[in-house]
Amino acid sequence: MIDNSDARTLAAYDADAASFAEDWESQPKPTDLHDAVWRFFAPGPTADIGCGSGRDTAWLVQNGFAATGFDGSTGLLQEASRRHPGIRFVQAMLPELAGLADASFANILCETVIMHLPPHAITPAVTRMVDLLMPNGSLYLTWRVTAGQDRRDDNARLYTAFDPDRVLQALTGTTLLLNEQTDSASSGKVIRRIVARKKFAA
Repeated sequence: MIDNSDARTLAAYDADAASFAEDWESQPKPTDLHDAVWRFFAPGPTADIGCGSGRDTAWLVQNGFAATGFDGSTGLLQEASRRHPGIRFVQAMLPELAGLADASFANILCETVIMHLPPHAITPAVTRMVDLLMPNGSLYLTWRVTAGQDRRDDNARLYTAFDPDRVLQALTGTTLLLNEQTDSASSGKVIRRIVARKKFAA
């Protein structure tokens, strides 16, 4: 955990999980995310990596996807389970996502999470998520764009400023279906959005 994730970010989420969860749950609906899911996801087991309050996991389940939420923060997982009873939430942390089997998901959603990782962990994290996809499975990946240098917010959460090539170089063996920089419909922040589909093995 210390080497590959940011301990101060994780501690911030654990210390004030209820406030973070309330903020996310009260934001406008992420209509851009929902549109992309309907466009690119197929029926099948679905992972919400970095699920936070469980908002998106719950929406996936409500719309017919067999979704499980994964997060590294025990505090956020407790909030997710409290707010969305009956939905499965499991502790697992990027980049390793230990305990998850390769080729086990038809869809992976990872919404504004990887910018909390230190730079050296970003490519391995994306590679790991691609490995978790079944052939022809889809990865929906976004991150908050930070210009210039890495920074921390008032809660000490890390926002890494990194070249998108760190992500793109991990997407070998996939077809890039979407690659854009835009404003999030939910948070209003500038995000990079990528959708990649895993190719069948040759």
